[in-house]
Amino acid sequence: MEAAAAAAAAGEGNGSSGGAPSVRGGYSAGGAAALAAVVGALIAFTVAGNVLVVVAVRRSRALRAPQHLFVVSLACADVLVAALVMPFSLANELQGAWRFGPAWCRAYLALDVLCCTASIAHLCAISLDRYWAVTRALQYGHGRSARRVKGAIGAVWLLSAAISLPPLLPALAEPPPAPHEPPRCRLNDQPWYILASCAGSFFAPCLIMLLVYARIYRLARRRPASLSRKQRPPPAAAPTTPPPGAREPLAPGRGSPPRRRPSASASPPPWTFSFSASASGRPPAWAAAAASSSSPWPASRGEASQAREKRFTFVLAVVMGAFVLCWFPFFFSYSLYGICRQACRVPEPLFKFFFWIGYCNSSLNPVIYTVFNQDFRRAFKHILFGRSSARRKAHAPRASAQRKALFSWKFFIL
Repeated sequence: MEAAAAAAAAGEGNGSSGGAPSVRGGYSAGGAAALAAVVGALIAFTVAGNVLVVVAVRRSRALRAPQHLFVVSLACADVLVAALVMPFSLANELQGAWRFGPAWCRAYLALDVLCCTASIAHLCAISLDRYWAVTRALQYGHGRSARRVKGAIGAVWLLSAAISLPPLLPALAEPPPAPHEPPRCRLNDQPWYILASCAGSFFAPCLIMLLVYARIYRLARRRPASLSRKQRPPPAAAPTTPPPGAREPLAPGRGSPPRRRPSASASPPPWTFSFSASASGRPPAWAAAAASSSSPWPASRGEASQAREKRFTFVLAVVMGAFVLCWFPFFFSYSLYGICRQACRVPEPLFKFFFWIGYCNSSLNPVIYTVFNQDFRRAFKHILFGRSSARRKAHAPRASAQRKALFSWKFFIL
């Protein structure tokens, strides 16, 4: 969709108007080589990064939750963009014409619309999944299975396929160029189709995602205040001392002594477990919160899963923000072109910049997972450097702390 739209909005009829690019796309030999190198590196990085995401979810035990299947399907859509769309977009840009025949042109346009729509539809489905996981944690958590998530993913791909059908219809196909014009490959240039495709593929899903994440943010801000009020300890009552000579009352029963209440310094029960230090040498955030609470026992498994849900929601919000920032300039300028045509058309170099920035979004998700999610970062280290290397890096802060403590004791003895 984007590649064909770029050809339509940036220059109506490459070769029909004055100043149109030549068969080589108007690039010098050095400029064409530089653009091919940059886009080739982007394609390789996109394919490798998203394949790494798929392998990480497949192999890591911490990433086997059903909601991570959305991330796998989104990574597959990005791989399709990099493997089947971007190379032909680059060739079309460098040559200034379509050299792959009309049959592959229709398939290429359908794949372009399919992958773009699938990416944003996945993000919309993920935002709804996050919303239901936050608002109906118990009911939705028990009902969310891998089968249901796969069914939602299948619905996303079917919807995207339905939206990508118009480029394959002969009635909406671009008419063949004149004999003196170079062959072209672009979508229908009618205003109603431009506005409908922009609204259905970008603006409507983005509005849904913004409303959903705004609701999630408000709920996340209200919940800590309510939890702090619920967990606030009651005021301590003044200890009562029995009068002199009075004996303490016995507990109900046959002369049994009163039961002892467990104190904060009491040893934990045998079913508790110890916390492992993170890669920075400090305990996890949920462990520190449990240690600072009034209860002497560690956080439950439910609290740990809720902390992981919050981290995953934050990462997906960053993914959605990156998607909007990358694609909004293109869709906004393209919709303006559909409304007022030449009067609102942006300069051709700027429009092409918006076009390629949108494609860069397919390579950003693996970077976002690496920076903002510890589970993905640990899984990537295990895949790239091996499990033993990752363990050595994880235990390095603890070993250095032990060496510092030993050195301080030696210095004190001397």
